[in-house]
Amino acid sequence: MLKRILIVVCTLTSLLVTAQQKNLDYDAVFKNTAIGIYTPLPSFVRWIDNDNAVFAERKEGNKRPTEFILNIATGAKTVLPDSLLELKQAEKLLDGALNATNSPNQTMVAFTQKNNLYIKQVGTNSTKQLTFDGSDVILNGYASWIYYEEILGRQSRYKAFWWSNDSKYLAFMRFDDTEVPMYPIYVNSGQHGYTEKTRYPKVGDKNPTVKIGIVEIETGKITWANFNDKEDQYFGMPYFNPNNELWVQWMNRGQDELNIFQIDKQSGAKTLVYKEQQTTWIDLDDTDRIEFLLNGKQFILKSDKSGWYQFYLHDISGKQINAITNGNFTVGSIVKIDQNKLFFTARKEHSARWDFYSVQLDGKNLQRHSFGDFSFSNIQLSPKNNYFIANYSNTSNPATLAVVDLKGNIKQVIGTAKGENFNQYQLPKKEYLTVTSTDGLFQLPIVITYPINFNPNQKYPVLMNVYGGPNAGRVYDTWNTSLTDIWWAQEGLIQISADNRSSGHFGKVGMNYIHRQLGIYEIEDFMAVGKWIKQQTWSDTSKLCITGGSFGGYMTCMALTYGASVFNYGIANSSVTDWKLYDTHYTERFMDTPNENPEGYKKTSVLQYANMYKGLIRIVHGTSDDNVHQQNSLQLIDQLQNLKKHFEFMLYPGERHGILGLKGIHNRTEAYQFYYNNLLSKPMPNNFWK
Repeated sequence: MLKRILIVVCTLTSLLVTAQQKNLDYDAVFKNTAIGIYTPLPSFVRWIDNDNAVFAERKEGNKRPTEFILNIATGAKTVLPDSLLELKQAEKLLDGALNATNSPNQTMVAFTQKNNLYIKQVGTNSTKQLTFDGSDVILNGYASWIYYEEILGRQSRYKAFWWSNDSKYLAFMRFDDTEVPMYPIYVNSGQHGYTEKTRYPKVGDKNPTVKIGIVEIETGKITWANFNDKEDQYFGMPYFNPNNELWVQWMNRGQDELNIFQIDKQSGAKTLVYKEQQTTWIDLDDTDRIEFLLNGKQFILKSDKSGWYQFYLHDISGKQINAITNGNFTVGSIVKIDQNKLFFTARKEHSARWDFYSVQLDGKNLQRHSFGDFSFSNIQLSPKNNYFIANYSNTSNPATLAVVDLKGNIKQVIGTAKGENFNQYQLPKKEYLTVTSTDGLFQLPIVITYPINFNPNQKYPVLMNVYGGPNAGRVYDTWNTSLTDIWWAQEGLIQISADNRSSGHFGKVGMNYIHRQLGIYEIEDFMAVGKWIKQQTWSDTSKLCITGGSFGGYMTCMALTYGASVFNYGIANSSVTDWKLYDTHYTERFMDTPNENPEGYKKTSVLQYANMYKGLIRIVHGTSDDNVHQQNSLQLIDQLQNLKKHFEFMLYPGERHGILGLKGIHNRTEAYQFYYNNLLSKPMPNNFWK
């Protein structure tokens, strides 16, 4: 009897607490009214010594963050006065200077201007021009579009030059875009408008020709690496090793062979250090492929040649000594190499969680240092390797910033993302689970956000958000409940995030399935998730909506055509609709060229399945999208019109691949209107259009 009384009391208490909790209002979610659900975590700045670290904390009303020193043993915080904060005065450079980068010895700055490369002595007016042939099609140290987008990465900001460790040399890439086709983008500004011209190679087109130059700073002499710049090839990010020798990554156009060469800085002669071949493809955009040991005699290579990303120890000549890690799991980034030990992150315990590990360089004594069923990020190891600082969370627990010892014991909690009013609001329950793929080979990860006061016997509309691109998973066991998520949970919408077999959860083994048929296995996996959703007691089977952008837009278009038997609604943003319309490096990595794989290109085109379209799709595109051209959406629209299909289309003049600013607000509001009209079947609150 006592047990029953306790259960009743606990249940009533829980109901009372829930009844007292508040819902979010419009201003809190969409106008960022401060309500105290979340608070920013402090950010790590640097270690002072093994027992003290500096953090920055941004407080409301302050223009700049406050920095404080945390003592690890006592937890005491000492606020640093502004006078002790490091302030750097920017070096005055030529007008139009781009990507200013200090030399390691801090005496020079390298930069580009008008596609030529320069250096300037710090604190003087002495500027030296290193190249002289820069033009609209010749780019020295400034990346051609395809290298910026697909190889060096957007974080490069088009920078394509690198200092040697001793500050005596500068390596750079020289691009010749002469034979790269021009893609015209019409801009509607002014009375007549104008055409923006981008050198954009679509599949099968000519790529830019690339040369690797090495500048001797003292003399200004340029030595060109001994590659044939007319060959169909790609170059990855180069490295200077601890001995100041230049290593260059080379890859064939088919992207299934990687060579790393050491380049003689005086003659340009190349010596092969490492060679890798795979039957599908090798990623060239791995900026953390190589980590050199400080002894200058060895390096660590990260490769997925086994089917999973693992670390391998090599001597400086390139000979493999041993595998450092091994198994069916994915390693991430190297945190530190010290005393014959490698500290690193990996998804070993769970494919949706990052943990912190160490292992000896000979592959022995693998140890996990993180703890519990959490995912860890932003790991900072102390100088003597006895503490680490990290953020950790899971789907049920907001992020915490803590100091942890290497046995997984929390020494100090520095901050939590929970705001002072976190417990005053009703928050939705989230759940991580898996769905079996149609062929039974994979357990596909999904995260469900349930409505507030969820009743499994009630029917709810479902919104499924996807991306779906290779090795670009979005489903992790981390806290990711935004205020917008809470709003839709209050409105009675079930929200689902899903990943497919090529998302990275299943290593390169899972990704290899998509070779030469990019999009087919991916949409089949999302259809398997959709079918599972429609089998649940809580699913309104007439209201399953899918949405995504870029590759996620492609998946959405496929879902409403190829997968129209499963999905009822979709919003496709900035979508690829036919891989023949996308760029060389990304597409050919997975598909080969259209001449090599004509059936694959036909099979994966949304246009091929337009006749299967039913339900309702909204197609959204920016007119100035220089990544996925508006041409993609226009060709799909043309097909749907010819087939007399009903659909919606929203165009954003002047917007790029991301629709931002006032246009971004309009785009989001139109999407919300779509959800209210078609999923929730009720009027949208007037506040949205005010």
